[in-house]
Amino acid sequence: MPSPPLSDSLAAAARAVAAVLGGKTPEAILAQVPAAVRPAALDLSFSTLRDRGRGDFLLGRLLQKPLKDLPTRALLLIALARLERRPEEAHTLVDQAVTAAGKPFKGLVNAVLRNFLRRRDELLAAADTDEVARWRHPAWWLAELQSAYPQDWQAIAAAGNLHPPMCLRLNQRRPASADFSGRALDDTAFLLDQPAPVDRLPGFREGRLSVQDWGAQRAATLLDVHDGQRVLDACAAPGGKTAHLLERADLALVALERDALRARDIIKNLDRLRLQATVKVADASQPGAWWDGRHFDRILADVPCSASGVARRHPDIKWLRRPEDVAGFARTQARILAALWPTLAPGGKMLYCTCSLFPAENARQLEDFIRRHPDARRLATGGEALELQLLPTDAHDGFYYALLEKTP
Repeated sequence: MPSPPLSDSLAAAARAVAAVLGGKTPEAILAQVPAAVRPAALDLSFSTLRDRGRGDFLLGRLLQKPLKDLPTRALLLIALARLERRPEEAHTLVDQAVTAAGKPFKGLVNAVLRNFLRRRDELLAAADTDEVARWRHPAWWLAELQSAYPQDWQAIAAAGNLHPPMCLRLNQRRPASADFSGRALDDTAFLLDQPAPVDRLPGFREGRLSVQDWGAQRAATLLDVHDGQRVLDACAAPGGKTAHLLERADLALVALERDALRARDIIKNLDRLRLQATVKVADASQPGAWWDGRHFDRILADVPCSASGVARRHPDIKWLRRPEDVAGFARTQARILAALWPTLAPGGKMLYCTCSLFPAENARQLEDFIRRHPDARRLATGGEALELQLLPTDAHDGFYYALLEKTP
């Protein structure tokens, strides 16, 4: 069967990017894309959203006035991103973008893209002088990174624009040979040279391995679980960390998830891996609805956050988040921590975890919690460090960890 024309992928990707331009996430649109087109549409739309700050700058120079038609604007953003990365495809891409545009925007798309090709060097040089265009992040986001990481913010931004790495977690209970192209990062983590569909990974269906970022895999090792312990995974979906904990020890584990659909993902993951846990659809911040009064030896508090450390996996996040959202997440995190602490046994440990880079959700959150809870003692997360802030690299995403012990 012949491959669908590029114009079909461009049109589908444009609908997804247009959703983000309109303030919505692209998942619902991409879910409706025909299977034959979906991989290309996903790649085009996500690559464009990673580069959107640059595309917006270029369009500002190429259009005399803002283009109100969002699908056409999205199509132009996709084409510009592709033309910069693959100039050798210019002829085909312009032709297919014009086909995807349809009436009455064919002429506009053709004119804008050909104008870009004529002025390419001039426009790209100008883009490199604009901070948002160069680093492809919103101005407020860059300001947060510059404040928190004055020596590292450029490397963080650059890593956030890369295609994310694909890392496997090898099931310690059902070993599988890492017969893949890549490299071992530790005893259970294996980084693939190239991403691959999960259903093509030997051993995946049999539960011998899972896909989980190396940074996320730190949670199960830092929490220090042992056989027979009663453990709570407070915000568990889709279940990767839940499963990893159960692979490391025989536990009485309760997994909470407030969204019923996402709770099903936990169950599916556990079934595939042949693991067992008690999965409850409940809000971690409302223990009166789910806690039976028996204390937990360990709690994993992988709380909702801005996801700023994993934005390259969900690049719409960069453009849909607002500064006030970070403060909102911080309030939610504080509420969850305060609710979970009474359920932890004296001498027990709680691991606070986010996939955020912003201090308001991480270090400052923990400082506030410690001030309010004199029975909380911070433990080392490696060496003498009392926190672990992983910055995104080509091997893992960005995560924050802090380990607390409840003093008797």
